[in-house]
Formats: sequence, C-alpha cells, structure tokens
Amino acid sequence: MIGKKIIETDPVTIPEIKEMLEKRQEAHELTYEQNLVLDHAIKFSKLDSETARKLVDELADIVKKTQAVKLADIMPKDMSDMRLMFAKERGSHKKEELEQLLEIINKQREEEP
Repeated sequence: MIGKKIIETDPVTIPEIKEMLEKRQEAHELTYEQNLVLDHAIKFSKLDSETARKLVDELADIVKKTQAVKLADIMPKDMSDMRLMFAKERGSHKKEELEQLLEIINKQREEEP
C-alpha cells in the first residue's frame, strides 16, 4: 500500500459490481475475496447493471447518491422498509419524498421481465 492513495470514491450498485468482476474474471483469475463478492453479487442482484444505473440516476434527483445506490440494491417494497433504511441517516425525509421514491422503485419493478 506504500505510494497508493485514494483519488476518488464513487458508490456502485451490486449489479455493477457483478459486471465488473465478471469482466475481470475473463482476463484474470479472481482472488478468494473477489470470488466471495462475485457469489454474493450473483445471489443478490435484482436488476441488470444498466437498469440499476438508470434507477440510481432517477433516485439521485431526490436523495443523495449513496442512498440511491442502497435503494437500488435493496428495492424496498413498502414504507416501513424505506423508513428502516433511513433510520440511521442524519436528517429526515418527508413522507412525500419517501412515497415518490417508492413509486419510482415500484415502476422499475413492474418493468422487469
């Protein structure tokens, strides 16, 4: 780690991680940890990476990008799930915002094949 520093960070969704690791797997053998992450991503990704990116962009208009990524990964089904996700976040979201977020997620859920 000597001489390495983090230049920037950007939160990504589980489907995007899955896509990255699958591309890397084609070129190189994955480490043990990377294989564990890929297995997790395969089991828990609910969308394809392109759809996840679009959903995050849409949600990021209302909430922070980190929160939008969490929402896209978990795809909550009702208001109680939404409140649990934001329980530890600073500040509170208005009921209208939460309903709007849930509406966007449900619309995406309906579009899935």
